[in-house]
Amino acid sequence: MKLDILFEDNHLLIINKPIGVLVQGDKTGDIPLVDLAKAYIKQKYNKPGAVFLGVVHRLDRPTSGAIVFARTSKALERLNLQFKERVTKKVYWAITKETPNPSEGTLIHWTVRNQKQNKSYAHKKETPESKKAILKYSIKKKLDNYSLLEIELETGRHHQIRAQLTAIGCPIKGDLKYGSARSNPNGSIHLHARSLEILHPISKEPIKCIAPLPKDALWDACSSD
Repeated sequence: MKLDILFEDNHLLIINKPIGVLVQGDKTGDIPLVDLAKAYIKQKYNKPGAVFLGVVHRLDRPTSGAIVFARTSKALERLNLQFKERVTKKVYWAITKETPNPSEGTLIHWTVRNQKQNKSYAHKKETPESKKAILKYSIKKKLDNYSLLEIELETGRHHQIRAQLTAIGCPIKGDLKYGSARSNPNGSIHLHARSLEILHPISKEPIKCIAPLPKDALWDACSSD
């Protein structure tokens, strides 16, 4: 698989993750993105032995978009701190059948993760073992039968966007697990990590990467005037 590299240097590798690819390995045994990226580095730089590549954050398997890996342990440590302290800015695009009301706002829920179902549930009030989840959204574009939302995460909870949008009656297109009427033929959901802003872990310079949208008719309609 040819990787779509958004940024690369001795410390970082930022990739536009394709639909259907795991970030890290799981019980399926499918080759994850981190291993594909290690193979890319090993081949490109003719590196002997094992390649170090640290996973900083994750994207769900059916989701696409910008994801950063650390190429050194120092970069991993500093990026982990950035994500923990919310120095980073992650913007997602999501397509929903229903339109949120109001057209922009902040969603605050308390999410509970069900490990057996690999699913999170968003509640209006704090419940046992729940974690506070916050996101901001706005309607970026109205399509014929769908709405394009732009979402900025303030917290990074398991399946956060999917769970919170479902809680307000706006499941993401194709997201059968979270209430969409039907799945997408390619197994994707219409959720894309559109942009990622970080500080370079060594130079401290700001880096912003915008991930091109997947190719399909709906995403094409989102990017057209």
